[in-house]
Amino acid sequence: MKARGFTLIELLVVMTITAILLTLALPRYYGSVERSRETVLKENLWMLRKTIDSFYADRGRYPENLDELVSVRYLRSMPVDPITESATTWVIVPPAEGDGRGVADVRSGAPGKAKDGGSFDQF
Repeated sequence: MKARGFTLIELLVVMTITAILLTLALPRYYGSVERSRETVLKENLWMLRKTIDSFYADRGRYPENLDELVSVRYLRSMPVDPITESATTWVIVPPAEGDGRGVADVRSGAPGKAKDGGSFDQF
């Protein structure tokens, strides 16, 4: 009876083809992950800015900090900055008028550059 199985040559050919396919696919995968993080960051910033504007329209003042938006239920929880993977790295921009207290705008605290060449704090 002849033994059934794969020869060493057949296994090497399959492993070589798999390695070639992976070298083509992995750079595209990591690039798409980075683009997805940037898209989520833009969406989180848009949502935070809209919430701050709603707070200002309802109460006539800016929130003292971002946690106030959660405590008065404008947000269920503080969104996470997908680049830094933390909810505590948001950079608070105070209002230009008045005493400069409160949160008029928010930016990302992520270091580095985005795929389009701009920095993350310009989103």
